Amino acid sequence: MLEKDKELIPCPSFVSVVTGGFMMGVLIWIVIYLLFLIGFAGIVYPIIPTIVFVLLAFVIYGLFFGITDLPLLFWFIQGFLLLALLTVDYLANLIGIKKHGGTNAAIWGSTIGLLIGPFIIPIIGIVIGPFIGAIAAELLIRRKPFVEAIRVGVGSLIGFLGGALVKGIILIVIVFYFSITVF
Repeated sequence: MLEKDKELIPCPSFVSVVTGGFMMGVLIWIVIYLLFLIGFAGIVYPIIPTIVFVLLAFVIYGLFFGITDLPLLFWFIQGFLLLALLTVDYLANLIGIKKHGGTNAAIWGSTIGLLIGPFIIPIIGIVIGPFIGAIAAELLIRRKPFVEAIRVGVGSLIGFLGGALVKGIILIVIVFYFSITVF
């Protein structure tokens, strides 16, 4: 490529020099947004660490485009949102279970059900796993009556779905704020 042609490439100079031009810059953006997309999958599939993929997207952006142009306020807001994303899962499950009369055993049962459920019953196990896990824990460990255990299971389900909704909203805000800041 001629020296005069390099000036016409509409992408950051670091990407032009190191990676070979505009198409590589586009590929990097695709990778960044694919990482965000994988993060969205982690909202309902807990084995996928949402925060890790969001952070990886930020790291890749920083490596290829630099982070010095991003204001400090951006990093504070993103850090706060990531912290919120981290705590929502636990708090939503805790509130859902406790509000319906559940114990710590139900929280553990729900968490185990959430992790194991998708492997036993693909797709629907994501929803049924925490429900069954909370019920089983209340029945087997706390020896609660079946009707009370079902109520706790419903609380776990409400907590999981509510948490997924809140996590989805937070992740949309993270990606949106990132996008409007870098473009």
